[in-house]
Amino acid sequence: MLVASQLLPFAALALGLVLTPGPNMIYLVSRSISQGPKAGLISLTGVALGFVFYMFCAALGITALLMAVPLAYDMLRLAGALYLIWLAWVTVRPGGGSPFQIRTLAPDSPHKLFTMGLITNLLNPKAAVLYLSLLPQFIQPAQGNVFGQSITLGFIQIAISMSVNGCLVMLAGSIAVFLAGRPLWQRVQRWFMATVLASLAIKMIAEGRK
Repeated sequence: MLVASQLLPFAALALGLVLTPGPNMIYLVSRSISQGPKAGLISLTGVALGFVFYMFCAALGITALLMAVPLAYDMLRLAGALYLIWLAWVTVRPGGGSPFQIRTLAPDSPHKLFTMGLITNLLNPKAAVLYLSLLPQFIQPAQGNVFGQSITLGFIQIAISMSVNGCLVMLAGSIAVFLAGRPLWQRVQRWFMATVLASLAIKMIAEGRK
């Protein structure tokens, strides 16, 4: 059974990690700005499922196998980087619609929003690394039921991540009203988001396997 000396430091660390901008936060905030908070919350459920997947993989030892095979890790890392580059291009391509821009086009379906949120998280290898490197530091084998400890800590991280990102989604949705009548701000937002996405992709490619 987990004790406060394990739970409190883990919760503090999980909070610090979720407040650090990454692909999930950028996608959720951008989706909320472009389509409203409801769309952001639907996307958030997809992100949550991705966390659950990686959490169970780590608890069962599957993620350890993935990290032990350089080719498997590199393929996942590069796929995530290419996905971010594609999002950046769609944001600023001439004559193309931006996934982060407020548009009069029909919004994406809940199924597509959920799927894109899930893919954004699954193609982020840092999610796998998070559980593989973080959970073992707070697990005490002497207390028994290592699998149960892993699942408990994982769900705590997910709860903190979803709470923080949920608040950001709701706040980001209100920004849509501000951007609606300001074309200059829309262009600035598009190029800013494209720059951030491309920078993240380049960083993922340059980092290599840790």
